[in-house]
Amino acid sequence: MLLNSAISVVATVIMYISKPTYSFELILVARFLIGFGAGLGGNVHAIYLGESSPKKIRGMVTVTAANFLSLGKLAGQFAGLREILGREEWWNILLCLSTFFCVVQLVVLPFFPEAPRYILIEKGNTEQCKKALQWLWGPGDYKLEIEEMLEEQAVIGEEPSKGLMDLLRDKHLRWQVLSLLVIYGAIHFSGVSAITVYSFKIFLEAGIPEDMIRYVTLGIGVSEVLVSMTSGLLIESVGRRVLMWGGFGGMSAIMALITVSLYLQDYSSVIPYITVILIFLFIIFYAAGPAGVGISLTNEIFIQSYRPAAFMFTGILSWLEFGMLGFIFPFLIDALKSLSFVLFSCVCLIAALYIFFILPETKGKTPLEISLEYKNIRACGSPKDDAMCLETRL
Repeated sequence: MLLNSAISVVATVIMYISKPTYSFELILVARFLIGFGAGLGGNVHAIYLGESSPKKIRGMVTVTAANFLSLGKLAGQFAGLREILGREEWWNILLCLSTFFCVVQLVVLPFFPEAPRYILIEKGNTEQCKKALQWLWGPGDYKLEIEEMLEEQAVIGEEPSKGLMDLLRDKHLRWQVLSLLVIYGAIHFSGVSAITVYSFKIFLEAGIPEDMIRYVTLGIGVSEVLVSMTSGLLIESVGRRVLMWGGFGGMSAIMALITVSLYLQDYSSVIPYITVILIFLFIIFYAAGPAGVGISLTNEIFIQSYRPAAFMFTGILSWLEFGMLGFIFPFLIDALKSLSFVLFSCVCLIAALYIFFILPETKGKTPLEISLEYKNIRACGSPKDDAMCLETRL
């Protein structure tokens, strides 16, 4: 994380000097480095949170990664207003704002210990692990927590951390990998990006003045931040599964309603306003479930040796799917118009059903316990498997 922050500082310096030097090549280099930092930093940050948090509040801690991601987007929207830094002469300053947080991390992070689970399971240092736990969690002997880590270390043995191909080839992890495919595939093909692209036109047709639309978009960002924080407060009491299938289920229903409202928008002047409300509701359901809980699940459903590979896998999935949707969506919207939102509704519905019937609850369980539950999942069909399927659902 320290190295990543240093790279990001260098990237923003390059971005800043690209304007006075009239160099688009420097812009390309800076954007590449910033993208590298965003991809690496997001994953490593989430891993550190998961490996440093107590089991009883692990979900709440890891969801903060999504909280600050939504807060960062809102800060970018706010700073990009014309009254702030959204002017042609200040664009390089606007794109350098993230340096502040990188500098803060470079100053503060050296005082933090390494993640306790990493210290014990991968480095085998029990005493140093205990000191890290006391630094992060407060005074205590944490005997039970250390014993749980030692159990996981015994399962892993002397094997080093696994790579991406090891993750994909291990038949015992097929349900975890399939779960990531379904969840992250549904997140990116849920229509969130489409809503972002299409919302300007919807707001314009609703009669909102063009110069005011940016403030309505800012309101969507505020809603996402507030709901994301609420999700963090609820995740330990409600559980991961309910937030996930409820979020995807709500998004599916709202996408279907948006399809209808877009089809009927010429029949009444009220319909465009209903569409605006539906967009707000869609973002609320998205922030309440999939946006935050997905990060928590990736941390929890893999043991220590496979966790970095799992985050690498989700990172590749996320950016690949984001790029695919960005390429396909303009052609999709030209061919199907508002009916393209029906496809997004179906994707969300499939994810909601998968999570409801297949995905085990991870609240309050160790990675070993969660891995065992995944191993016990069986495909339904035969009488022998039906009892196991029922047990999994329960």
